[in-house]
Amino acid sequence: MTDVATHGVPLRHRTGGSVAFSVREMGGRRVVAVEIAGEDRGALRPADGENLAIAARTAREKRIPLVCFVASSGAAIDEGVGAVHGWGTAAKEFVSCSGLVPTIFCVTGPTVSGPALLLGLADLVVMVDDTYAFVSGPHMVEQFTGEEVSNEGLGGTSMHGGTSGVAHFTVGDRAEADDLIAELIGYLPDHADVAPTGWPCTDPVDRPTPEAGELIPDTPTGSYDVRDVLAAVVDDGHLLEPRSAWATNLVTAFASIGGRPVGLVANQPQSVAGTLDIAASQKGGRFVAFCDAFNLPLVTFVDTSGFYPGKDLEWRGMIRYGAQMAFAYARATVPRVCVTLRKSYGGAYIVMDSRNMGNDLMLAWPSAEIAVMGAKGAVEILHRNAEEAERDELVAAYEERLLNPYIAAERGSVDRVIDPAETRSEVAAALEVLVGKRERLPRRRHDNSPL
Repeated sequence: MTDVATHGVPLRHRTGGSVAFSVREMGGRRVVAVEIAGEDRGALRPADGENLAIAARTAREKRIPLVCFVASSGAAIDEGVGAVHGWGTAAKEFVSCSGLVPTIFCVTGPTVSGPALLLGLADLVVMVDDTYAFVSGPHMVEQFTGEEVSNEGLGGTSMHGGTSGVAHFTVGDRAEADDLIAELIGYLPDHADVAPTGWPCTDPVDRPTPEAGELIPDTPTGSYDVRDVLAAVVDDGHLLEPRSAWATNLVTAFASIGGRPVGLVANQPQSVAGTLDIAASQKGGRFVAFCDAFNLPLVTFVDTSGFYPGKDLEWRGMIRYGAQMAFAYARATVPRVCVTLRKSYGGAYIVMDSRNMGNDLMLAWPSAEIAVMGAKGAVEILHRNAEEAERDELVAAYEERLLNPYIAAERGSVDRVIDPAETRSEVAAALEVLVGKRERLPRRRHDNSPL
């Protein structure tokens, strides 16, 4: 296996087994780096579980990020229940790191059983191409269901990148993974008690962004790539987008504005018209919670006509999952700026960090439509018996009277209606003002997040 001990200060170096760890630098930052690999396909023995637990505890006590490179066949069968106990001890320590130090896992080889479950405890997961991860393998699947499936089909990088959402990023090889993790760490603080340090910025914060507004189609149903809007606003047009292939109707991304790292959340009109469904709610809720835990300001860009309707979604728990977005935003204490680009209707308007959810600044473009629903739907409900020609007039009247941001501004739910060309400068100025934001949290053991 790759000997991480040669790249830093090795810890418990003589214990042997499938786990080695050290304190070393990645991207100029100190991390606890763990390598799970080696003989017997990285099978975990009791001592390996103990080493994993101590590595996680070291990261927590030293307040530095934890980075794990994993390729493991699971608990060593010939060690009996002791190996499982070791894995359980490690899992407990990883959970203790949650929200205190960033935890990043990188899958470098086959990862199955208990070690695969550790991926679900990580803040961010990177998978190298041609690897796979699953709890129960193809043989077990065939025994229980009669279905034949390959390792790749069951738990490969493309599946976890686009279907399960387990993989935040997929890369070609280990070297690319190292570079990506170093970049990720650059956006994050060492621990939850400090803010990300950021970096010098040569992109002027008052740079006009007229190209962002030009992306909005003339028709209400027209589509565009919201990532082009985000790229126009952030420093040097650079976005680092986790889970880019999963829940594509919502974009989440790391970026910087004025050299200050931020988390971006945006509806994507190119995918199911930017509506919110179960996967998008999970993706957004988890990302917002992560940014809040590690002091990244949140900038939200809204263009959604609501929650995606459907019997299947409701049966699968749209209420529970949709609440995850509302819950994450409502409890977030970091600086929060929201920009409504075009549509913002109904319940989706509320959960996308509306003023009522407690954001710090609510901006809107002149193209914004903030209402319970679109004009056509509203007229069909309010005037269902009207003739077709009359309905057209009612739709036009509804749009003129209610579907504009100025009504919301009069009621105080929008702070300012801005020209799209001013978006970058307005957001940067807001983040500068909010840099010292602090909120006193109520004393309690923990909240009860909807799952």
